[in-house]
Amino acid sequence: MLRLRSVLTLHAQALIAAFQFLSVLPIRKQVPFTPPVLTRSVVYYPVVGAVIGLLLAFAAILLPRALPVPAAAALLLAAWVGLTGALHLDGWMDTADGLLSRQDRERALEIMKDSRVGAMGAVAGMLLLLVKFSLIVSLLEAPEGWLALAVAPVWSRWWMVHAIACWPYARAGSGSGGLGSLFREVKRGHSLAAGLLALAATALILAGTGSWPDAPSFGAIGWLASLPLATLLAGGTAASYIGRRLGGQTGDTYGAMNEGVETFLLLVWAAARHGGMMA
Repeated sequence: MLRLRSVLTLHAQALIAAFQFLSVLPIRKQVPFTPPVLTRSVVYYPVVGAVIGLLLAFAAILLPRALPVPAAAALLLAAWVGLTGALHLDGWMDTADGLLSRQDRERALEIMKDSRVGAMGAVAGMLLLLVKFSLIVSLLEAPEGWLALAVAPVWSRWWMVHAIACWPYARAGSGSGGLGSLFREVKRGHSLAAGLLALAATALILAGTGSWPDAPSFGAIGWLASLPLATLLAGGTAASYIGRRLGGQTGDTYGAMNEGVETFLLLVWAAARHGGMMA
C-alpha cells in the first residue's frame, strides 16, 4: 500500500510539473523538480496539450460571435502564445538564430544560448505568427474548425517527448546546464506512454464533442486519424535536420519543433479542406 501511494504521489507530482513547465495555468501546488519527477512529467505533456487545445477551441467557438473573424483570430493567437508563456515561440526564434547563422555547430549552439533575439529569429518569429494567424482565420471560417485547435497541441507535445527520447542532447559533455539537460533520462518507453495518452486524449475530445463516430465522410475524422503520421513526418524531418546540424537537440529545438509541428498540422487540415477532402 505504501509503495502504491508513493507511485501515485510521484505521478501526481509529474502531472503538476508538466503543467507548470509547459503552461502559465495557475497551478500553485509546489512539487519537487527532481529528476524522477521531471522524467515522468514528459508522459503527461499531451495532457497539457489537450487542456490548452480545449481552451483554444472554446475561445474559437465564442470569439467569432462577438468579433469579426480577423480580430477573433488575432486574440486567439495571442491567447495561444500567452498560455505557454511564449516558451515554445522563444525556442523557435533562438533555433532560427542558430540554424540560419551559417556558423559551425559550436558557434550555432552559442548563438542559441544567447538570450537576445537576432534578426533571423525575429523574422522567423514574425513569419510563424503570420502563418498561424492565417490558418486560424481558416479554422474560424470552417464548420468544426475548432477541432484542429483542440488536438494539434496534443500531438505537438507528444513529438517533444519523442524527440527527447530518440535524439541525443546536443550539449552533452559541454558542461552546459540548459533546460534540455533536465530530461536526459527520458527513454522510448516514456514516448510510448505519452503517445498512448495522446491517442486517448484525441479519442476523448472526439467523443466529448460528438464528432465520433458519426462523421459522414473523411472530414475532420480523416484528418484526425492522420495526426500521428503527419506528426512523425514533420517532426522527424525537422529533428533529423537539426540533429545533423547540431549533433542533437536542445531545449530550444524541442520548443521550435513543438511550434513547427503545431503549424504543420493546421496546414494539413487547411490543405485537406481546400482540396475538398473535408466537409
